[in-house]
Order: sequence, then C-alpha cells, then structure tokens
Amino acid sequence: MIIKNILGLLFCTALFCMGFVLNGNFSLYFNLSGLLIVLGGTLAATLLSFRWEQISIAARVTMSSYNRQQKTEKEIIQTLIDLSVKSRAEGILSLQKEEEDETSILFLRRALGCLVDGYRVDQIQEILSTEMYFFRLRRDDLERVLKSIADYFPTFGIIGSVVGLITMLSGIGDTAVILKAVPIALTSTLYGLIFSNFFFLPFAANLRERTNHELLLQKIISEGIIAIDSEINPIVLKTKLDSYLTPSERTGDRHPPASIRERFNLEEESPTESGRLEFNLENIR
Repeated sequence: MIIKNILGLLFCTALFCMGFVLNGNFSLYFNLSGLLIVLGGTLAATLLSFRWEQISIAARVTMSSYNRQQKTEKEIIQTLIDLSVKSRAEGILSLQKEEEDETSILFLRRALGCLVDGYRVDQIQEILSTEMYFFRLRRDDLERVLKSIADYFPTFGIIGSVVGLITMLSGIGDTAVILKAVPIALTSTLYGLIFSNFFFLPFAANLRERTNHELLLQKIISEGIIAIDSEINPIVLKTKLDSYLTPSERTGDRHPPASIRERFNLEEESPTESGRLEFNLENIR
C-alpha cells in the first residue's frame, strides 16, 4: 500500500510541476522575497502560538507516520488469539515473555503488563481507557498544530502580496520598480497556497487517519486482553474480534498444536504431556 502511495505521489507531483513548465520557464515562479515573507511570517506566528517542544513533537510524529509501518487489524487479532491459546494452555504468567517481545506495540505491551501483574478486570479496563483517551488528546493537539500552520501560510501569502502591491504603487512611473514588485505580489500568494494545501493540510489529514487506525487497534487490544483475563474461549474471542474486520478479511483458521508450538517455540512434550496438551487444546476449541 505504501509503495502504491509513493508511486501515485511521484506521478501526481510530476503532473503538478508539468503545469508550471508547459506555459513558461519554471524559474519564473521562484522569488526569494516572497518566499522569505511567507516562511518567516509563518514560522514566527507558529512560535508565538505553540511551545517549541510541541512543534518538535508534531514534526517527529508526522515523519514517523510516513516512515513507520503499522500493523493491520488482522495481525493484531491473530496475535491476541495466539496469546489467548497460550494463556489457557500454560497460564497467565506464561505471557510475561510475550510482554517483553511485543515491543513494536507499546499499548499491547502495557496491556500485557497489567495482565501479568494480576490487575483486576475493571482496573485493566480503566487503565487502558485512560491511555486511549489521553493518546487521542495528544494527537488532537498535534493535528491542531499542523492545521494552524496550514492556516498561517495563505495569510502570510496575502501579506506578501500586499507588500508587493505597496511597492508597485510606490514605483508608479518607474518601470524597473514595478517589474520587481509584481513577482513578489503574485508568488507570495502562490507559495502560501502551495505550502498549505500541498503539505500541511495533507500532513494533518494523514495524522488524523493514522490516529483513528491506532485507536481502532487499541480498542481491539483492550477487548482481547480483557477476554484473555476472563478466560473466554479463544474461538469465541476470535468470532468477537472478527467483527472489527471486513468480510473479505475474516478467516476461519484454527490453531492446531503444531502451529502453536511453532508460534511460541514450545518444546516437544513426552507422550503423556503431549496427550495432555492435545486434550487441553481440544477443550480450548
């Protein structure tokens, strides 16, 4: 999916730039004065509006949203089903190693930590709900930063245009002054619109889409962890969590003993223990 997005972005960007080149020289659209007015004014307004730490976090999260691959709902559900099977076969404390391994999803690691530490169901639910609530608040703040910057750019583009018009009017009768002022007036508005609509509004939209996806994953994890603590049958849990998937993504896969041993690196049991494991797994199903 990311490769398709990148290819589409490159193709559409090429079309966008081609529109500038077809009817003139690309260098005509570059004006240093207009660029400095727009960038300098927007940066100053941003620094007056938000703390530097908040701006830095927004930049890092935006970059991470494009660089870091997210797990899918199906992968999370598969992980939770595996954890449920292992919990019923070996006990809750056997998930402690999984807590250390699941470092790619901090929310899942935190949920497993609460489960292994023996928190009550209501305590786990309250902790995870609070985590989700403040995660959303933090992301909403970062999205607000990006949208504010996107609003500042066109405004300072208009300011640059006004500066160009004032310069042009002050040079009436002097062709050289007018020719220098016109590009400032026109390119400033262009820069403001491009930075706003080509960069920061898409950044904010991407952050919103990623936040919604992560909240969905956190909701799935919360449901799964509470079900594991309540020792719900894994097949019932799978049916419940499959509701988060589209019909085309749902599968009816089961978890045979061989796949469980391979998933959790379980050693081969003696015939007596193997029979007990087979019996336990049948009961789980």
